[in-house]
Amino acid sequence: MMLRRICLSLALLLALAPPALAQEIRPFVSGSLKEITAARQGKPFILSMWSLSCTHCREELSLLSRMVKKYPNLDLVLIATDTPEESDAISATLRKSGLGGAQAWVFADPFADRLRFEIDRKWHGELPRTYLYDSAHVVTAISGKLDRQRLEQWMHKHFGRS
Repeated sequence: MMLRRICLSLALLLALAPPALAQEIRPFVSGSLKEITAARQGKPFILSMWSLSCTHCREELSLLSRMVKKYPNLDLVLIATDTPEESDAISATLRKSGLGGAQAWVFADPFADRLRFEIDRKWHGELPRTYLYDSAHVVTAISGKLDRQRLEQWMHKHFGRS
């Protein structure tokens, strides 16, 4: 009898529990890049630009997920060039890709060109777009899919062997 009550109580609690919290998707606005880089002063990190509608971006998210597992100290920042209204889909995609723990942002300015210009004056919006920041914040910009071997070399140099 007591076991039955405990089971019923547990079932009720589970039924009333809120759904798993969605990943926080922060609004990327003018000044956000300065916030991101200032928080990582003296530390290497990867900044990855992607979109829900970009097929190659999904492949890159998969590669980045493998890198996060292999290099637990990797600091990865993901910026979706979509809109804040798509935050639930962005969060779901990142969780499905194994990147639910990465810091995530979404463009939150109706003038996306302004944000792209602030990130990189030479970037015209092609995706995926990745920025490898070394500890001195010397940046290597890469348009298109990342080359796994080149990324591994960069990872070994800045995060050591896995």
